[in-house]
Amino acid sequence: MTLGGGYWLPSRDGTPIPAIGLGITMKTDGKSTRDAYSLFEYAIPPETDGPPLHTHTREDESFICLTGRLDVTLGDREFVLEQGDYLYLPRDVPHAFRNPYAEESRVISVVSPAGLERYYQALAELPPGPMDLSKVKGIMDDFGILLHVQPGER
Repeated sequence: MTLGGGYWLPSRDGTPIPAIGLGITMKTDGKSTRDAYSLFEYAIPPETDGPPLHTHTREDESFICLTGRLDVTLGDREFVLEQGDYLYLPRDVPHAFRNPYAEESRVISVVSPAGLERYYQALAELPPGPMDLSKVKGIMDDFGILLHVQPGER
């Protein structure tokens, strides 16, 4: 629903981007925010890893946990993000997240500046099946994201 140039979306509504085994829903993108930020809702299934350890060189991220728990690596620290918790993930700091728990985790991610939606879309265009880390690495390189594991590692 648009509201005088703005809009309203219920939980889980938005543009789905089926990438890397996560439920990624884009709530807003750079077109809507004058490239200031993008906002995503992630649904991380039980016992699912997010992306391997990586570093963004172009954008900062923030996570707010809506439900469940998420284990996050940020630099040399480990966090358990729980309902209501906030975590800031600055650019140039390696990070990863995973849901080793029995329930789904849902997280809001604000990414600034905008543009990560194009990265997710490129990942979504990969053929279905097991993740080919060498192809993922190529896409990451295109978007200024450094992968800290080699293909064949996890």
